[in-house]
Amino acid sequence: MLTTKPRKPKLCKNPECRTSFVPQRLGQAVCNYACGLAIKDVHQDKARKALAEIGRKELRAAKERIKTKGQYMREAQAAFNAWVRERDASLPCISCGRHHQGSYDAGHYRTVGSNPTLRFEPLNCHKQCVPCNQHKSGDIVNYRISLVQRIGAKLVDWLEGPHEPQRYTIEDLKAIKADYRAKTRQLKNLQANCQ
Repeated sequence: MLTTKPRKPKLCKNPECRTSFVPQRLGQAVCNYACGLAIKDVHQDKARKALAEIGRKELRAAKERIKTKGQYMREAQAAFNAWVRERDASLPCISCGRHHQGSYDAGHYRTVGSNPTLRFEPLNCHKQCVPCNQHKSGDIVNYRISLVQRIGAKLVDWLEGPHEPQRYTIEDLKAIKADYRAKTRQLKNLQANCQ
């Protein structure tokens, strides 16, 4: 013969009631239907938020699944460029040597189109004002002069030399993006602590 244990008393979940009761069924949280109706809105909001969060997570995962390698490349490039601008925040434009109120790009000395191997090479990319980078095609003559002063002639010769082609996998691009985002946060924290 089966014997059931007596159920332990619980406190009612209604904050206005909080009386002790013995639950009649599994999962019962309130002492009566009136208390259940009193707290239904709280649970509905929690349930709605939980469902919305599940929906957002599924949407994010679905977007991640259909992302192309080009999208991963753009995200990694954006993270790298943000790090370059943060790294060179106190320096002037590498081409014209000016500080101004306009916006800045992360200008590559050897362009990504002509030498994709150096796309994520920190020595190849420096803060450059938009007029020099976009309207003067990088102002490459002045860029080279400043680059020799900053990193030295040997490293500029290395940049101009031949390089092995680089093939990036999606995992490589995710790692590059995460690495440069972390480096950017670290630089921002250092600058905030110095001020």
